[in-house]
Amino acid sequence: MNDVITLLKPRVWSFRSRIFSKREKAKVLKHVFLGGIGALFWGGIFVISLRVLKYFKGIEEIGDLIGFKLLSMMLIIVFSLLIFSSILTTLSKLYLSKDLPLVHSLPVSGYKIFIARWIESTIDSSWMVMLYTFPVFISYGIVYQSGLFYYINMVLTLFPLAMIASGISALLIMLAVMILPASRIRGLFIFLGLSFFIIVYIAVRLLRPERLVDPEAFVTILVYLKALKAPALPYLPSTWAFDSMRAMLSDSFADVLFHNGLAWSGAITVIFALILMADRIYFRGLSRVQTAQGRLFKLRILDHLPLGSYLSGPVRAFAVKEIKTFFRDSTQWSQIFLIGALVLIYVYNFRVLPLEKSPIKTVYLQNLLSFLNMGLVSFVLIAVTARFAYPGVSIEREAFWLVRSAPIKLKTYLKVKFFIYFFPLLVLSEILIIGTNILLKVSPFMMMLSVVTLFFIVPGVVSMGVGLGAAYPDFKSENPSQAVTGFGGLVFMMLSAVFIAAVILLEAGPVYNLFMADIHGRALSLLERVWIIGSFTVAFILSMLAVIIPMKFGERRLSSHLI
Repeated sequence: MNDVITLLKPRVWSFRSRIFSKREKAKVLKHVFLGGIGALFWGGIFVISLRVLKYFKGIEEIGDLIGFKLLSMMLIIVFSLLIFSSILTTLSKLYLSKDLPLVHSLPVSGYKIFIARWIESTIDSSWMVMLYTFPVFISYGIVYQSGLFYYINMVLTLFPLAMIASGISALLIMLAVMILPASRIRGLFIFLGLSFFIIVYIAVRLLRPERLVDPEAFVTILVYLKALKAPALPYLPSTWAFDSMRAMLSDSFADVLFHNGLAWSGAITVIFALILMADRIYFRGLSRVQTAQGRLFKLRILDHLPLGSYLSGPVRAFAVKEIKTFFRDSTQWSQIFLIGALVLIYVYNFRVLPLEKSPIKTVYLQNLLSFLNMGLVSFVLIAVTARFAYPGVSIEREAFWLVRSAPIKLKTYLKVKFFIYFFPLLVLSEILIIGTNILLKVSPFMMMLSVVTLFFIVPGVVSMGVGLGAAYPDFKSENPSQAVTGFGGLVFMMLSAVFIAAVILLEAGPVYNLFMADIHGRALSLLERVWIIGSFTVAFILSMLAVIIPMKFGERRLSSHLI
């Protein structure tokens, strides 16, 4: 292991230098701000988890059953997230990192380099998932009044789960690289998108959460209790982790040792198989990737679009270039599979809602859910914008000097970026809001309000994505999509969330008055009319400011950054 430790030392040294460097010390306020936001998010998850578990714990007879069922669901979701995160991180670490030619020129065996890279990818892909799921598991220990050994066992249980997920991901990546032709290695990202869709879909369907809130879906209460007690699939690593935690919560130490033994033996087996496979095929796969001469994906149809009659020469050239770059970069267009999975699961959740069995009148509940649905669709919009529009400037990387030397202003360049992403995101948002509202069978007024509100929210969110992405660019990152994980990305997501919340809150009161006046068949008072007009006017002005201010801020910051 001496060679492996030596290969890992540069990573440790770089981390230490970032902590103790003078430049980083000068950014104390920035780090405190980011740490504070992370701590608030962590605390929010903890408080919500604690309250939910206390509520279920207080239900006689079936409270513990529901609590353990939620724990099982949580571990399946964590395992699915770990696999997807590991796939993306492992691919970058093993095959796409820029320092790989230098590392493989060292007098070290290939499988040792693989082990060092795999350890790095395991840590990078799992630390955040683990960090923000700890509050859920800690809340179980508090509610069930477990001792210190529960928290130690929690770490010992989750650690092999992360290793198994990372090992499976590395095996899939190595096999995919060997199967696909080297000249078309970018097609691997299609495989990743499909893998994510399959993982998410299977995880959601295995959970079947809609049945737990609808006891009438079961023939008798005994069948319902049996469904709550039904064990998960015994060969899933998440099941071993769940059985270990449940045994610890029940003070069954013999079962804890048995299930931990299963988890660790599974992790060791996966690592052993991984090293054997890496020794045989890793370097061959890397050679195929390094020598691949990918064929550019030509979009000749763009050359015949009537853009020239509407746009000037340089602007038209940049618009065509943006579209071609998107489709030629598999890391960009293959994400469409992820969006498709997101849309399908989002719409399906509304389809299975048992609205007719709710104690609240259906007409109230339908319109309430429709109003809240605007916020949910908007947050989906933030996530998609963060993935596509925010890195729009950073994706230029070292070639950004070509943009600066082109006969086009930065303002115009950012506008091109804005419109390229605005129209697809508008279509996606409107499809989501219309489709889910149709499933909810909302009133025509709520349908129109939702469509119009999204029409004004989308340009504001996209403008924030493009503008703040230009204000905080990252031209040196190997993967520009990682730019959203920095300070600017956090600012973008926070401001977008505040903007959406402000618009929805401004509309909440007037919409409630209109809805109640229609239900009771009365006319609106003068004060209510003034309130409605004023609220919608402020929401409109806020939407316009969200479009204008971020773009100007991004242009000014990008100009000063390049001087």
